[in-house]
Amino acid sequence: MTRNHPHISRRNALRTVAGAALASVAGCLNDGGSSGTPSDGTATTNSQGPLTRVAVEGTTLVVELSAEADVDQVNLIQPNGELFGKRDVAAGAQQVSFEIGTAYEPGEYRLVALKGEETVAESTTDIEPEILIQDVGLYRNNPGKPWDEIYGDTETDRLKNGEAFVTVSNAGTGPDAIVELVFSGDVPNPIEDPRGSGMYETEQVVVAPGETVDLFSNSFPFGSESEKGMGCSPGGNSGQFTVLVETRANGNEITKAFDVEYSGSEEMSDCEVAITEA
Repeated sequence: MTRNHPHISRRNALRTVAGAALASVAGCLNDGGSSGTPSDGTATTNSQGPLTRVAVEGTTLVVELSAEADVDQVNLIQPNGELFGKRDVAAGAQQVSFEIGTAYEPGEYRLVALKGEETVAESTTDIEPEILIQDVGLYRNNPGKPWDEIYGDTETDRLKNGEAFVTVSNAGTGPDAIVELVFSGDVPNPIEDPRGSGMYETEQVVVAPGETVDLFSNSFPFGSESEKGMGCSPGGNSGQFTVLVETRANGNEITKAFDVEYSGSEEMSDCEVAITEA
């Protein structure tokens, strides 16, 4: 079961100022349009009015206008009522865009289309990224993942055997970024405060709406057994561990528990590891 915990961490405290300066839009317009989150990294809204399409493509908000729209400016309003940004609409143009990033506060936003100082059209839309942990796995059980591209190819495969991948998806309507990855509980090397982000050679991984990505660890959770960890034995050791990812947009800590069994050897390098969802 995946759990979503609002949390203010040492990382989020440093990101608060940046987060207040950014906003994003996606979701369902209130004027009868339709919206959805396809699996291509976009969240799209369609409408019959001057604002015919509103879509988050990656980390960019794209607003499309009808050919008949008599509009010379589009404003984007944050949930607190303050202006996020405005875009001039050149003669004949049918599209404007806003770079929104991932450090925004989810909530209800407004798009206002103007002709001079007169409001031509207005719509509201909600944005809520929703990060889910889908899977976790090891090199020995999932050799088809791009392990060599991430960690390099070595004779012993020691690094690849000790690290793990975690698959996450974004079922929401706005982009988010994973900024920390933590393994705790019954893994050989649990580290609750990993160096950096806990992800290999990156401080964040952006997950667009509808997108599924793999995170690769950098804390050696399935490497050599530490004093607090669970190791392998010929007769088998079983337990449960938890994967935690911290997100930027909401500052949430999302967790998911997995059952695990280590068997067949005294050494982790030769161990058979079976992981199932708890």
